[in-house]
Amino acid sequence: MPQQHSACLLCGSTHFVPLPTFQHAGLQQCKECGFVFAVQIPTVAELTTHYNTYSRNDYISPITVKRYEELLDSFEAYRQTNKIIDVGCGNGHFLKVALQRGWEVYGTEYTDEAIAQCQAKGIKMQQGELNPKHYAPESFDIITSFEVLEHINTPHQEISNFHAILRKGGLVYLTTPNFNSVSKHLLKENWSVVEYPEHLSYYTPKTLKRLFEKHQFTTLQILTTGISIGRIQLAKSKPQTTVSQENTPATPVNFRAEDETLRQQAETNPLIKLAKNMINFILNTTGKGDSLKGYFVKK
Repeated sequence: MPQQHSACLLCGSTHFVPLPTFQHAGLQQCKECGFVFAVQIPTVAELTTHYNTYSRNDYISPITVKRYEELLDSFEAYRQTNKIIDVGCGNGHFLKVALQRGWEVYGTEYTDEAIAQCQAKGIKMQQGELNPKHYAPESFDIITSFEVLEHINTPHQEISNFHAILRKGGLVYLTTPNFNSVSKHLLKENWSVVEYPEHLSYYTPKTLKRLFEKHQFTTLQILTTGISIGRIQLAKSKPQTTVSQENTPATPVNFRAEDETLRQQAETNPLIKLAKNMINFILNTTGKGDSLKGYFVKK
């Protein structure tokens, strides 16, 4: 019998109910705090099988590099120890840009391939989950984590680890899917973000703020921006994987080509850029963007 969570991952309540729309992923919603999570705990074999399907293509879009530069510009005000760590840093592209700007860069990843690619870029790597014992306490100015928190079913431990290695007044910046997004409401059960065991925790601005403030962080802002046209198109035709299909490798979803085309058009066409900015304003104002972008400062 598969192991299951007996309490809410965020508030510890035992009062949670299934979400029928997302029964294929075994999602439950806490009646006390509203947090949504996969009730089944994946085995090591499930996770290994799933993540072995990941592509490690080392290409990065010039537009993404430009966004990284803009993000790093905003981090300059926090530069004291000159140390930055990207938790779940993938191929290390963000940290490579940070390194070129003079930051001392650190990263974490799981696979040997990812570790090798990052080390080749000059990044100091730790394999496995973030372990504060590997770093001096309160030694980092910045912690980043791009699209990682949704993969984790021990959120309090993760943010506690952040707190241990971040200096007082340091910044955490992370992104994670928004469970209140317009895409979810449009696509319902076909929303491809919901996929077990790929994603185990699903946040809204309210639950993300609650998680960080529980660990003595001040919330600077949480933005909700973006809508993935490519993901919407692919989600409509993608067959769902149920939690009972334990040893079946998931098919990687490549929804990025369509979105990249639109990004390129927005960079070069002023009218499309204006439309994009207006849409993002509306999505952020209503809290319906696909992505949560959170900025948190350690008290």
